[in-house]
Amino acid sequence: MAGYQMVIMVGNLTKDPELRYTQSGTPVASFTVAVNRQGKKHDAGEAKDEVLFMPVSAWNKTAEICAEHLKKGRPVLVEGFLREHTWQNPEGQERSRIEMTANRVQFLGGGRREEDAPAPDDSGVPF
Repeated sequence: MAGYQMVIMVGNLTKDPELRYTQSGTPVASFTVAVNRQGKKHDAGEAKDEVLFMPVSAWNKTAEICAEHLKKGRPVLVEGFLREHTWQNPEGQERSRIEMTANRVQFLGGGRREEDAPAPDDSGVPF
């Protein structure tokens, strides 16, 4: 049976995106989105905030636009899919990490600070 995966997250960047290029010249931007969720403690019933820090990679033109316009703290909506990366550390242990690959990044937030580069459209244009 075929599967389908789509993830949508809204959160804030934890730092400025890092832009790099593959050996073939393909642009890749890496950034982390902090997603807040209010939950409840099971024992006391009081509210407790939970934060998920999700690493995101954007490719091609989307990567260049993200690197140019996104800054730490900027709210974004990211639509994409999850991938698991596995590797061996120097001690030979198997390690893994889940990362989101962005199909679309939408800039959110109406205001911009002076030090932020202006987005093409402050209302949130999907890229």
